Amino acid sequence: MKIGERLRRLRLQAGLTQEDLANRADLTKGFISQLENDATSPSIATLEDILNALGVTLGEFFREDGDREDPVVFRREERVPSGESEPGFLLSFLIPRAHRHLMEPVLVELDPGASTEPIGGHEGEEFGFVLAGQVDLHLGDRVHRARKGDCFYYPADRRHWLKNSGKRPVTVLWVASPPSF
Repeated sequence: MKIGERLRRLRLQAGLTQEDLANRADLTKGFISQLENDATSPSIATLEDILNALGVTLGEFFREDGDREDPVVFRREERVPSGESEPGFLLSFLIPRAHRHLMEPVLVELDPGASTEPIGGHEGEEFGFVLAGQVDLHLGDRVHRARKGDCFYYPADRRHWLKNSGKRPVTVLWVASPPSF
């Protein structure tokens, strides 16, 4: 099996550059290039870091193509933190390789006072369900407050972001269609 060729294919399917993958896996672009060209071999730990960044398990990676089946259930340990995360804000991809689908669900966790980065308007629609806390949805020039159990839905053609203006952590299931995270 050519590990490098398979890694390159997965990286391209994920829409990542070598530098993007290197940043997500805490490696260098040069090392990713060497791997993809089969000029070096990774340790199991390094391969796991790379595969986690790609949203692929070791089992999926080494499974023969004929044995592959699209999964239906995704475990908590399969979540992939986004490179956009920062202190007080964690964005996790819930479905590995969701960018290949029609929608992309993510879990957003915000500490009090934290917010997501403002996103300029783009094509598509977005949906959110507040699992814990209360969050302010900034949509264009308006602010909409949603509490635990509330949901929101809007065309994503306006600038938008979430802010936790409360005193407790916020958890939101956020779904974009088409994928945009």
